[in-house]
Amino acid sequence: MSTEHPDFTDDLAELESAEDFLTYFGIAFDPKVVRINHLHILQRFHNYLNGAGKAPEYETWKHLLARAYQDFVHSDALTEGVFSVFKRARGIQTVAITAIGRRQP
Repeated sequence: MSTEHPDFTDDLAELESAEDFLTYFGIAFDPKVVRINHLHILQRFHNYLNGAGKAPEYETWKHLLARAYQDFVHSDALTEGVFSVFKRARGIQTVAITAIGRRQP
């Protein structure tokens, strides 16, 4: 797969996982976060790329995918933080939200 070629549609067809997309576009990511949340991240990718509204361009997609991943990480971390504060206020032992209702492949 080459990012130098202006038409990378064939390369995109080979990408199957969130890890594939992040690696192909050179976006730094936490493998544990992606492994546990890959379906949620792919959905976020889909939503951001649908908003692009034009044919795939490498730099545009790289920007959108990086933004989608960071948005996912930020929103998930924020949700987990709020959940932890709520549980502490209730005197309940804190459990990471990523451990609730999400199975590893």
